[in-house]
Amino acid sequence: MSQLSVQHLLGIKHLNKADIDLIFKTADHFKEVINRPIKKVPSLRDITIANLFFENSTRTKLSFELAEKRLSADVINFSASQSSVKKGETLIDTANNILSMKVDLIVMRHPNVGACDFLSKHVNARIVNAGDGTHEHPTQALLDSYSIREKLGDVTGKKIVIVGDILHSRVALSNIYALKLQGAEVKVCGPKTLIPKYIESLGVQVEYNIKKALEWCDVANVLRVQNERMAINYFPSTREYSQLFGINKKLLDSIDKNIVIMHPGPINRGVEITSDVADAEQSIILNQVENGVAIRMAVIYLLAQQIQHK
Repeated sequence: MSQLSVQHLLGIKHLNKADIDLIFKTADHFKEVINRPIKKVPSLRDITIANLFFENSTRTKLSFELAEKRLSADVINFSASQSSVKKGETLIDTANNILSMKVDLIVMRHPNVGACDFLSKHVNARIVNAGDGTHEHPTQALLDSYSIREKLGDVTGKKIVIVGDILHSRVALSNIYALKLQGAEVKVCGPKTLIPKYIESLGVQVEYNIKKALEWCDVANVLRVQNERMAINYFPSTREYSQLFGINKKLLDSIDKNIVIMHPGPINRGVEITSDVADAEQSIILNQVENGVAIRMAVIYLLAQQIQHK
């Protein structure tokens, strides 16, 4: 059985192409499992997983929890808002207290960049990064690439545009790493104030005209504006943002090809994308959610295999 080249999933930049291929191959198997009448396999019956979420999450947390339960792992959930973190406990103390309960794997979301990397050096458990600040969100990028592969047959050579708030988005950074690793062409599109200065050093092009971006691409991955991470105003108004960078049916109908529409969620309908686009036939947003469970099952399974082989 093939193994991942890493002991933790901290970010896409630590993976190689063979790792991504292995995760996708494993996810293909688990996607078939979750579409059976009995959706559970006993693969991780002796593994205990802790979900540590120091930041709000709906889809990612539910997706990880469902993935863990589909693999028959024992699951404990930790929410920072109801924990001793509020009383001043440090991240390492929190993690070590949980590890004292004999946890094998930790899935963590944290507002601080590098928190998962830091934890992986200080605790004896496998770590999966479920999003660290504005840095990386590796499982989201994997499920996005997997969804493109499923829809278009391959990611290599495809043209992907990531539209929206690139500056604050961990999804954008992880997607850029994953897509480039698989040989895709990547552009970003958004207001100048929301495009990081260094972005072209990652091998991506910048386009400020939404129509030109859509005419160029095979797939548009649309990101929301992350108001909760903004201390200042990056554009005059939501209405203006929507007029200049929002994707609506009229705009899509004005380009002479059928492009795939993606969104990692949560969607701000009427801002970055209108309902008639989000719910259109060319949208694979709900496929992304379904694939998220299969991808997270694959990642957890492959990391847990290393524990069992020790």
